[in-house]
Amino acid sequence: MTPTLRETAPGRFRLDGDLTFTTVTSVWHRSRRQLAGLSGRVVIDLAGVRQADSAALALLVEWLRLSRQRDLQLTFTHLPEPLRPMIRAYDLDALLPVHG
Repeated sequence: MTPTLRETAPGRFRLDGDLTFTTVTSVWHRSRRQLAGLSGRVVIDLAGVRQADSAALALLVEWLRLSRQRDLQLTFTHLPEPLRPMIRAYDLDALLPVHG
């Protein structure tokens, strides 16, 4: 399923679909435009992600880097279960702002 990132409220986004090597590049390009011009707190809800691989984890890290460049307070919610062991394996627990 092609992923979509849609704004559900000011500064709140929901990602739906598969987040894999084949889809992550298009999400990255679209999300950069969507996150441009935001300020303050940004929440990305990942509850709608059906499949996720290490490319999804790379995207989360890139979103974090981008948010720091733009002085945004980024939080991820409803992290897909396949990403949890990767986050632990790469020792990213303290780096990624994950809630729920």
